Amino acid sequence: MDEERFNMSLRKFLKQVGVTSQREIETIVRDGKAGGGKLKVRVVLTAEGTDLNHVVDGEIDLS
Repeated sequence: MDEERFNMSLRKFLKQVGVTSQREIETIVRDGKAGGGKLKVRVVLTAEGTDLNHVVDGEIDLS
């Protein structure tokens, strides 16, 4: 495996996830669909053909 190529590809994927996720969260907040206080969020990462199932739970402060 080419480590440099792998790292570049992984970073590109994670950047896409981060940018698109932020955009989606901002949209629901601006549209008033998130309520107030704290927004509970969850990200589930899976990889086809593997047993990867990584869950990240968090809260985003809207106040």
